[in-house]
Parts: sequence; C-alpha cells; structure tokens
Amino acid sequence: MAAVIETVELKKSYGKIEAVQGLNLSVQSGSVCAFLGQNGAGKSSTIKMLLGMVHPTGGSGSVLGHSIDREKESLLIRQKVAFVAEDKRLYDYMTVEQIVQFTKAFFPRWNHTFERRLMEQFELPPKRRIRHLSKGMRTKLALLLGFARGCELLILDEPTEGLDPVAIEDVLQIVVSLTAEGTTVFFSSHQIVEVEQIADHVLMIDRGRLVLDAPMDQVKEQYRHIQAVFPQPVEERDFRLAGIETIRTEGCTVSLVASHNVDAIIEHVRMLRAGNIDVLPLSLKEIFLGKVKVRS
Repeated sequence: MAAVIETVELKKSYGKIEAVQGLNLSVQSGSVCAFLGQNGAGKSSTIKMLLGMVHPTGGSGSVLGHSIDREKESLLIRQKVAFVAEDKRLYDYMTVEQIVQFTKAFFPRWNHTFERRLMEQFELPPKRRIRHLSKGMRTKLALLLGFARGCELLILDEPTEGLDPVAIEDVLQIVVSLTAEGTTVFFSSHQIVEVEQIADHVLMIDRGRLVLDAPMDQVKEQYRHIQAVFPQPVEERDFRLAGIETIRTEGCTVSLVASHNVDAIIEHVRMLRAGNIDVLPLSLKEIFLGKVKVRS
C-alpha cells in the first residue's frame, strides 16, 4: 500500500527546545493509525508540520504526495485533509446550521447524506448558536464537519474528548466505517482503550523521538511480561538479550518486558535455572507506560 503520510528525519525546534527529533513516519493508505505520546512529547508539533501550519527545522515530509514545507503544496494538503483539532475551535456566533452550510461550500466532495445522518445521530440542534453548545455537542459538531468532507485523510486530535460513553462508541464505529470505504485515519488520543479498539497500527513518540512503530496485531501477539523466580539472587546483566525492553530485579525475582524473541528469552531463563516462570500478555497501556519516560 502507498504511504499517505511519510516523514524522513523530521525535526522541529523552538529556540533551544527540540520538540521533534529526527522523526521517521510512514502511514499506509486505508489504515487507522494511532499516534500516542505524553503531553509535550511532540505530537502537536508533528501534526502542525504535516498540515503546513509550521515549517520543519530539518528533514522532510509529504502528505498525499505533497511536500509539507512548500507553501503552495501545503494549501493542497489542507484542501484534501480533514483536520479536527483538540480545541474544537468553531465560530461561536454562528448556529449549527450556519457553520455546516459555511463549511460545505469549501469542499466539493461534501457528503450531504452523511451530514444529514450525523445531524440526526448526534442530535445536533440546527438553530442553536455554537456558543450555547455543551463541550460534548461542540465535539460532535467538529467531528461532523470533518467526517462529511469526503476527504482522503482524516487527522484527529483527541477526537472523543468531552463525549459520553455512548457517543464515543458511535464515533469509533464511524471511524471504522470510513476506513472501510477507503479513508485513512491518523489520530492522537490519550484514551488508550479506544486506540486498542480501532487502531490497526501504533506509532508512539516520547520527547520527540519515535519509540514504537508496529501493527496493532504484532503488538498484541509479541509483547509479553515474563516473571521468573530463581533459587538465588540474579543480576540484570544476565538478561541482556535481543527483544528484552525492560529488566527489573528484586532479589530472586526478575520481571522482563519483551517485544519479540519471547521463546528464546524463556529458554534462556530456564537455562539460568528459574524455579517458576510466568508469561503474560501486556495491554497497550502497560506498553505505553513502559516506553515513555515519566516526567517529574
């Protein structure tokens, strides 16, 4: 499949602060790709560069074949991409109906049938001014304006923020249905349970660097927590094998997080005469917490 988003050694600095450091991304057409990281990890700076809102300090990137650092091409990117920002900024003086009419005029591929369906499904009041909408209603309206554009690529930043559980489930199902019709979805979220539910690829960033780039199936199948108990204390250096991400020793007990090579790691642990070995799958949340460096 063709890459819809691609970056090569992409960098962004703000003075002495390196927000993004040599980022290499590849998002395939028709995928639902999650972009995870703590606040301040570089997600927003990356998204702004992809949309041509800020210029890279170094490296290069393309979205739908258009260079992200050329002004004319970045305009084409914004025409072809539906972006729903985290702040869900809208024109407060307009009514729901007015902003829908205003927005659709800019998008020749606007899906009128989808618009009507979402107006009803989201229970949006057409005549109400946006300033009088609840946070959840604003989120639903912003998503409608993105979903109905008929764009090839959806970039969503915290798309379910402020929604109740029923509305969240509706939105996730809509995202999956759009992907089935050929839309590519690139989304940032702190709701890792939602990511596990719909994403087929995971990108994880920490301090501006990519720390995980893998299909969701591979993450679920290969990441394991291995805990072993030995007859006498052991040292971390005995467990420096390919595939081991983290090592924690407490006396005679060793806890390992492995991303691959699990069978060989277990065999090695047996050779070291472990008396008891437990192997458990890891949730994406546990992997995330292990990958990112907790800030004080």
